[in-house]
Amino acid sequence: MATSAGMSGIDVRAVATELKDLLPLWVNKVYQFDGKTLGIRLNGEEHKKYQLIIEPGKRLHLVNSFPDTPKIPPQFPMLLRKHLTGGKILDIRQQGLSRIIIFDIGKADTTFHILVELFDAGNVVFCEENFTIIKPLWHHRFKDRDVIPGVPYQLPVDPTRYDGPGFATFLKEDERDIVKALAVGCLLGGSYAEYICRETGVDKHAPAGSVDPDVIQKAVMDLIHRAETAREPIISTNACTPFITSETGELKRPATFNEALDTFYSPEVRLSKGEKKEKKRLTKEEVIRKQQLESVKKFKNKVLRLEKIIAAIYENYSLVSDVISSLDEASKKYSWQEIEAVLKNNKTGAGEKIVAVHPAESSVDLDFGETVTIYVHENIEVNLGRYFAQSKKYKKKIAGAKAAMDRPLPKRVILKHQTPVLKKKWFHRFRWFYTTDGVLVLGGRDAGQNEELVKKYMEGGDTFVHADVHGASIVIVKGKTDRMDEVAQFAASFSGAWKSGHFSADVYSVRPDQVSKTPEAGEYVTRGSFIVRGERHYEKSVPLGTAIGFQTEPEVAIIGGPKMTVQARAKYLVELKPGTFEPNDTAKKVLRVLRDTVPDGEWKAYKAVLNTEGVAAFVPPGGSDIVETG
Repeated sequence: MATSAGMSGIDVRAVATELKDLLPLWVNKVYQFDGKTLGIRLNGEEHKKYQLIIEPGKRLHLVNSFPDTPKIPPQFPMLLRKHLTGGKILDIRQQGLSRIIIFDIGKADTTFHILVELFDAGNVVFCEENFTIIKPLWHHRFKDRDVIPGVPYQLPVDPTRYDGPGFATFLKEDERDIVKALAVGCLLGGSYAEYICRETGVDKHAPAGSVDPDVIQKAVMDLIHRAETAREPIISTNACTPFITSETGELKRPATFNEALDTFYSPEVRLSKGEKKEKKRLTKEEVIRKQQLESVKKFKNKVLRLEKIIAAIYENYSLVSDVISSLDEASKKYSWQEIEAVLKNNKTGAGEKIVAVHPAESSVDLDFGETVTIYVHENIEVNLGRYFAQSKKYKKKIAGAKAAMDRPLPKRVILKHQTPVLKKKWFHRFRWFYTTDGVLVLGGRDAGQNEELVKKYMEGGDTFVHADVHGASIVIVKGKTDRMDEVAQFAASFSGAWKSGHFSADVYSVRPDQVSKTPEAGEYVTRGSFIVRGERHYEKSVPLGTAIGFQTEPEVAIIGGPKMTVQARAKYLVELKPGTFEPNDTAKKVLRVLRDTVPDGEWKAYKAVLNTEGVAAFVPPGGSDIVETG
């Protein structure tokens, strides 16, 4: 039966059988919660999820929830994640009645094994297909086996796997009484060994070689079969069993043995997590007040100690004076190392009180109940002055802290509602904006994205747009729009015209079927460039200009594009034109302007969105100037 000390071989068989019934399973993630407790998240069929906890030497079972995981995973679970994440659990089995559960896990063309030892100190051993150890949780060297990387894992001999004559030989050669032979030799544990003796009517003190081996072996096999096929889990006051073995102590009857074990061990499994949940969460004001009180207490303790030191110096005034004068004189003739050696051997008078020497500072520590540091090249009044000055400094700090505590803490501005942040979409890595009639427009940031937009994202109902200058974003209009003037301005602004300092550019548009990567004979098309055939529709002298705005409804986001499109969606915006400031400097300037326009009580709530990186994504290549804010 499972107790606070751990699980028996029969309990392991019951758990292994229940887990095997859940197959197929796949490894999701491996965790290590402390020095010895591991957890494995498992995925089952029909989107079912399971959580397996492993405490080597003690227990292994499913749980409803895991303890808190460390922020930085240890090396062992990281190794298992690397090799096993996504792997399929092919089999879960027990070696006879030994307290070892073996997981066979297939990944790619390899089958790995995890062996969980639930006896003695226990271990979790990660092995190759041929059971050569890759890495154990702990390295061990025993008298008869080694659990270290590179050696084969040795499974123990288990008498329950013997045939009839082999089991009879095992009992005949065992010099213990039958109950001990079953408990230790057959790996049943004390409770189940006594249960076998009761069920067969055998005197538990009888020598193992004197009992009928066939009767005992049949009882053991029946017990194993019961653990596999007829489980009726029971939780008693101090144990948990997969079926009834006695008439006393019954408390609960969970549906599965895994549930029973989770309930039985749950106070130990989740103690640290539960304690964290009970801890009261302090408000910002309470945290500040707590820090102020702790500071006052700390400063008061320092003042108290300094006052004790000052009192000790006055009480030992003549002794301190003697120490100063004698060591000041000695330092003129001897090194501090020589002085220290003399003082160590002199345990009378002033030498008895000197507990440390600091040559670099020309000082010594005296023990007057409080450790008092005295500088030997300064007279006693100067030394006292040092301590008075420190005491005065801390008294000022106490007064300052108390004054701060008397002032009311500023009330935190709480927004009436928290607007959700715009979720990252697939097209946000490109240049993008929505026209005022709601059509998505995309532009490439470089040659690679230009290539990707045309080959992967341009469809039959789209429009291909390009500024008629060298070095321009390819722009794709995802659908039909009546605002091609906005699209043209976007294409003109994110082209070489902006970088060259021009204030207008010609822009053309064509159908997708007019765009090709196939050149004429003798020609070559560079990466990010395309051949456009047929008639083009031109927008002449399109003015350059773009805007960057801060949108607060219906989602919080930085947006950019032609001024009219940003104005329709953003509460605050900044307009840009070709100018002198580099893109990074422009982004910082725009951010400052936007922050200044957002009320003080609001912009801190938007800190995660309103940042330089978010603004820089909408700044054109080349120099820019701010036109106006609104």
